[in-house]
Amino acid sequence: MIIIAGPCQYESLDMALEIAETCKNICNKYSVDYVFKASYDKANRTSHSGERGLGIEKTLLGFEEIKKQLDVKITTDIHESYQAELIKKVVDVIQIPAFLSRQTDLIRSAINTGKTVNIKKGQFMAPWDIDGILSKCKDGHEVWITERGTTHGYNNLVVDFTGLYFMLKNYKVPIFFDVTHSVQKPGSEKGSSGGDRTLVPGLARAASALGVENFFFEVHPDPDSSPSDGQNSIYLNSFEELVEQIVEHNFKLNKNGN
Repeated sequence: MIIIAGPCQYESLDMALEIAETCKNICNKYSVDYVFKASYDKANRTSHSGERGLGIEKTLLGFEEIKKQLDVKITTDIHESYQAELIKKVVDVIQIPAFLSRQTDLIRSAINTGKTVNIKKGQFMAPWDIDGILSKCKDGHEVWITERGTTHGYNNLVVDFTGLYFMLKNYKVPIFFDVTHSVQKPGSEKGSSGGDRTLVPGLARAASALGVENFFFEVHPDPDSSPSDGQNSIYLNSFEELVEQIVEHNFKLNKNGN
Protein backbone atom coordinates (compact mmCIF):
# COMPACT_ATOMS: atom_id res chain seq x y z
CA MET A 1 0.00 0.00 0.00
CA ILE A 2 1.22 3.48 -0.92
CA ILE A 3 -0.23 6.78 0.24
CA ILE A 4 0.64 10.10 -1.41
CA ALA A 5 -0.21 13.00 0.89
CA GLY A 6 0.65 16.64 1.27
CA PRO A 7 -0.61 20.18 0.75
CA CYS A 8 -1.91 21.40 -2.58
CA GLN A 9 0.81 24.06 -2.76
CA TYR A 10 4.23 24.26 -1.17
CA GLU A 11 3.64 27.20 1.18
CA SER A 12 6.66 27.13 3.50
CA LEU A 13 9.38 24.77 4.68
CA ASP A 14 8.06 24.68 8.25
CA MET A 15 4.56 23.70 7.15
CA ALA A 16 5.84 21.14 4.66
CA LEU A 17 8.04 19.54 7.34
CA GLU A 18 5.12 19.40 9.77
CA ILE A 19 2.88 17.70 7.24
CA ALA A 20 5.53 15.32 5.89
CA GLU A 21 6.74 14.25 9.35
CA THR A 22 3.21 13.68 10.64
CA CYS A 23 2.12 11.70 7.58
CA LYS A 24 5.32 9.66 7.49
CA ASN A 25 5.02 8.66 11.15
CA ILE A 26 1.38 7.65 10.73
CA CYS A 27 2.09 5.66 7.57
CA ASN A 28 5.01 3.92 9.29
CA LYS A 29 2.71 3.01 12.18
CA TYR A 30 0.35 1.23 9.76
CA SER A 31 3.12 -0.23 7.53
CA VAL A 32 2.19 1.95 4.57
CA ASP A 33 4.72 3.42 2.12
CA TYR A 34 4.56 7.21 2.14
CA VAL A 35 5.21 9.81 -0.57
CA PHE A 36 5.08 13.54 0.22
CA LYS A 37 3.33 15.73 -2.37
CA ALA A 38 3.28 19.47 -2.96
CA SER A 39 3.14 21.69 -6.04
CA TYR A 40 5.57 24.50 -6.83
CA ASP A 41 3.22 26.11 -9.35
CA LYS A 42 -0.53 25.73 -9.69
CA ALA A 43 -0.60 26.61 -13.37
CA ASN A 44 -4.23 25.54 -13.84
CA ARG A 45 -6.01 27.88 -11.43
CA THR A 46 -9.62 28.82 -12.16
CA SER A 47 -8.85 32.54 -12.09
CA HIS A 48 -5.81 34.63 -12.97
CA SER A 49 -5.95 36.04 -9.44
CA GLY A 50 -5.45 32.62 -7.82
CA GLU A 51 -2.22 32.06 -5.90
CA ARG A 52 0.08 29.85 -7.95
CA GLY A 53 2.81 28.97 -5.47
CA LEU A 54 6.41 29.80 -4.55
CA GLY A 55 7.98 28.69 -7.83
CA ILE A 56 10.24 25.85 -8.84
CA GLU A 57 13.59 27.05 -7.45
CA LYS A 58 12.46 27.82 -3.91
CA THR A 59 10.28 24.73 -3.73
CA LEU A 60 13.03 22.39 -4.89
CA LEU A 61 15.33 23.79 -2.21
CA GLY A 62 12.59 23.01 0.30
CA PHE A 63 12.22 19.49 -1.09
CA GLU A 64 15.96 18.89 -0.66
CA GLU A 65 15.74 19.94 2.99
CA ILE A 66 12.68 17.73 3.59
CA LYS A 67 14.49 14.72 2.14
CA LYS A 68 17.57 15.52 4.23
CA GLN A 69 15.66 15.81 7.49
CA LEU A 70 12.97 13.15 7.04
CA ASP A 71 14.24 10.75 4.36
CA VAL A 72 10.90 10.64 2.55
CA LYS A 73 10.02 10.18 -1.10
CA ILE A 74 8.63 13.24 -2.85
CA THR A 75 6.40 13.87 -5.83
CA THR A 76 5.39 17.02 -7.65
CA ASP A 77 3.70 17.82 -10.95
CA ILE A 78 5.03 19.30 -14.16
CA HIS A 79 3.16 21.40 -16.71
CA GLU A 80 5.80 21.83 -19.40
CA SER A 81 8.23 19.30 -20.83
CA TYR A 82 11.44 21.11 -19.83
CA GLN A 83 10.47 20.94 -16.14
CA ALA A 84 11.04 17.16 -16.00
CA GLU A 85 14.80 17.62 -16.28
CA LEU A 86 14.79 20.40 -13.68
CA ILE A 87 13.13 18.33 -10.96
CA LYS A 88 14.45 14.81 -11.61
CA LYS A 89 17.41 15.08 -9.22
CA VAL A 90 15.18 15.98 -6.29
CA VAL A 91 11.87 14.14 -6.70
CA ASP A 92 11.20 10.41 -6.77
CA VAL A 93 7.92 10.48 -8.68
CA ILE A 94 6.94 12.90 -11.45
CA GLN A 95 3.22 13.63 -11.66
CA ILE A 96 1.33 14.44 -14.85
CA PRO A 97 -1.77 16.57 -14.09
CA ALA A 98 -5.17 15.25 -15.14
CA PHE A 99 -5.79 18.15 -17.52
CA LEU A 100 -2.56 17.24 -19.34
CA SER A 101 -2.87 13.44 -19.30
CA ARG A 102 -3.09 13.21 -23.11
CA GLN A 103 -0.06 15.43 -23.78
CA THR A 104 2.36 13.04 -25.42
CA ASP A 105 5.48 15.21 -25.21
CA LEU A 106 4.89 15.96 -21.54
CA ILE A 107 4.46 12.28 -20.70
CA ARG A 108 7.54 11.34 -22.74
CA SER A 109 9.67 13.99 -21.02
CA ALA A 110 8.78 12.47 -17.65
CA ILE A 111 9.32 8.89 -18.85
CA ASN A 112 12.74 9.79 -20.26
CA THR A 113 14.01 10.84 -16.82
CA GLY A 114 13.90 7.22 -15.66
CA LYS A 115 11.76 8.23 -12.68
CA THR A 116 8.47 6.72 -11.62
CA VAL A 117 5.70 8.63 -13.40
CA ASN A 118 2.24 9.09 -11.89
CA ILE A 119 -0.33 10.05 -14.53
CA LYS A 120 -3.65 11.37 -13.31
CA LYS A 121 -6.53 10.15 -15.45
CA GLY A 122 -8.25 13.13 -17.05
CA GLN A 123 -11.70 14.02 -15.75
CA PHE A 124 -12.84 13.69 -19.37
CA MET A 125 -11.44 10.19 -19.95
CA ALA A 126 -13.06 6.76 -19.79
CA PRO A 127 -11.32 3.99 -17.83
CA TRP A 128 -10.41 2.12 -21.01
CA ASP A 129 -8.77 5.25 -22.42
CA ILE A 130 -5.84 4.37 -20.16
CA ASP A 131 -4.68 2.07 -22.99
CA GLY A 132 -3.71 5.15 -24.96
CA ILE A 133 -1.78 6.65 -22.06
CA LEU A 134 0.13 3.46 -21.36
CA SER A 135 1.04 3.11 -25.04
CA LYS A 136 3.22 6.22 -24.52
CA CYS A 137 4.98 4.69 -21.50
CA LYS A 138 6.14 1.25 -22.63
CA ASP A 139 9.81 1.93 -21.89
CA GLY A 140 9.12 3.69 -18.58
CA HIS A 141 10.74 2.67 -15.30
CA GLU A 142 7.42 2.49 -13.47
CA VAL A 143 4.05 4.05 -14.26
CA TRP A 144 1.17 4.75 -11.89
CA ILE A 145 -2.37 5.73 -12.89
CA THR A 146 -4.48 7.87 -10.58
CA GLU A 147 -8.25 8.20 -10.67
CA ARG A 148 -9.50 11.64 -9.58
CA GLY A 149 -13.16 11.72 -10.49
CA THR A 150 -15.08 12.18 -13.73
CA THR A 151 -16.77 15.35 -14.98
CA HIS A 152 -20.53 15.09 -14.47
CA GLY A 153 -22.23 18.16 -15.86
CA TYR A 154 -21.01 21.62 -14.92
CA ASN A 155 -18.83 22.17 -11.83
CA ASN A 156 -19.20 18.63 -10.56
CA LEU A 157 -17.29 15.37 -10.38
CA VAL A 158 -18.47 11.86 -9.64
CA VAL A 159 -16.53 8.72 -8.73
CA ASP A 160 -17.28 5.72 -10.93
CA PHE A 161 -16.44 2.66 -8.87
CA THR A 162 -17.17 0.35 -11.79
CA GLY A 163 -14.49 2.27 -13.68
CA LEU A 164 -12.07 1.92 -10.79
CA TYR A 165 -12.77 -1.82 -10.72
CA PHE A 166 -12.17 -2.02 -14.48
CA MET A 167 -8.77 -0.39 -14.11
CA LEU A 168 -7.80 -2.62 -11.19
CA LYS A 169 -8.64 -5.73 -13.19
CA ASN A 170 -7.33 -4.74 -16.61
CA TYR A 171 -4.09 -2.80 -16.08
CA LYS A 172 -0.92 -4.26 -14.65
CA VAL A 173 0.22 -0.97 -13.15
CA PRO A 174 -0.47 0.46 -9.68
CA ILE A 175 -3.86 2.20 -9.58
CA PHE A 176 -4.26 5.10 -7.14
CA PHE A 177 -7.42 6.84 -5.99
CA ASP A 178 -7.09 10.59 -5.44
CA VAL A 179 -9.93 10.94 -2.99
CA THR A 180 -9.69 14.62 -2.13
CA HIS A 181 -9.61 15.89 -5.71
CA SER A 182 -12.59 13.65 -6.46
CA VAL A 183 -14.76 15.67 -4.06
CA GLN A 184 -13.75 18.95 -5.68
CA LYS A 185 -16.32 21.21 -7.33
CA PRO A 186 -14.26 22.67 -10.19
CA GLY A 187 -14.89 26.35 -10.81
CA SER A 188 -18.07 26.26 -8.76
CA GLU A 189 -17.32 29.46 -6.89
CA LYS A 190 -16.42 32.87 -8.25
CA GLY A 191 -12.73 32.77 -9.10
CA SER A 192 -12.05 29.40 -7.43
CA SER A 193 -13.10 25.78 -7.03
CA GLY A 194 -15.17 24.44 -4.17
CA GLY A 195 -15.35 21.00 -2.62
CA ASP A 196 -16.72 18.89 0.23
CA ARG A 197 -14.14 17.19 2.43
CA THR A 198 -16.84 15.43 4.47
CA LEU A 199 -17.25 12.97 1.59
CA VAL A 200 -13.61 11.85 1.71
CA PRO A 201 -13.75 9.14 4.44
CA GLY A 202 -16.71 7.31 2.90
CA LEU A 203 -15.23 7.31 -0.60
CA ALA A 204 -11.88 6.13 0.75
CA ARG A 205 -13.47 3.25 2.64
CA ALA A 206 -15.53 2.26 -0.40
CA ALA A 207 -12.47 2.22 -2.64
CA SER A 208 -10.51 0.23 -0.09
CA ALA A 209 -13.32 -2.33 0.15
CA LEU A 210 -13.30 -2.54 -3.66
CA GLY A 211 -9.61 -3.49 -3.60
CA VAL A 212 -7.84 -0.18 -4.12
CA GLU A 213 -4.57 -0.24 -2.18
CA ASN A 214 -2.99 3.07 -3.17
CA PHE A 215 -4.36 6.49 -2.25
CA PHE A 216 -3.75 10.21 -2.73
CA PHE A 217 -4.87 12.83 -0.21
CA GLU A 218 -4.35 16.55 0.08
CA VAL A 219 -3.82 17.36 3.76
CA HIS A 220 -3.30 20.64 5.55
CA PRO A 221 -3.12 21.80 9.20
CA ASP A 222 -5.79 24.41 8.45
CA PRO A 223 -7.42 23.66 5.08
CA ASP A 224 -9.66 26.71 5.12
CA SER A 225 -6.57 28.92 5.03
CA SER A 226 -5.00 27.01 2.13
CA PRO A 227 -4.39 29.13 -1.00
CA SER A 228 -5.87 26.36 -3.17
CA ASP A 229 -8.04 23.24 -2.82
CA GLY A 230 -8.82 24.04 0.80
CA GLN A 231 -12.43 22.89 0.77
CA ASN A 232 -11.59 19.43 -0.50
CA SER A 233 -8.40 18.99 1.59
CA ILE A 234 -8.60 17.07 4.85
CA TYR A 235 -7.31 18.27 8.21
CA LEU A 236 -3.88 16.96 9.12
CA ASN A 237 -5.18 15.88 12.52
CA SER A 238 -7.76 13.59 10.87
CA PHE A 239 -5.22 11.82 8.65
CA GLU A 240 -4.50 8.95 11.05
CA GLU A 241 -8.16 7.98 11.43
CA LEU A 242 -8.48 7.89 7.65
CA VAL A 243 -5.37 5.72 7.21
CA GLU A 244 -6.56 3.36 9.93
CA GLN A 245 -9.90 2.92 8.19
CA ILE A 246 -8.53 2.11 4.74
CA VAL A 247 -5.87 -0.23 6.14
CA GLU A 248 -8.57 -2.05 8.11
CA HIS A 249 -10.75 -2.45 5.01
CA ASN A 250 -7.82 -3.74 2.96
CA PHE A 251 -6.90 -6.21 5.71
CA LYS A 252 -10.45 -7.58 5.81
CA LEU A 253 -10.56 -7.85 2.04
CA ASN A 254 -7.28 -9.75 1.82
CA LYS A 255 -8.19 -11.96 4.78
CA ASN A 256 -11.39 -13.01 3.04
CA GLY A 257 -9.49 -13.71 -0.16
CA ASN A 258 -11.57 -11.37 -2.31
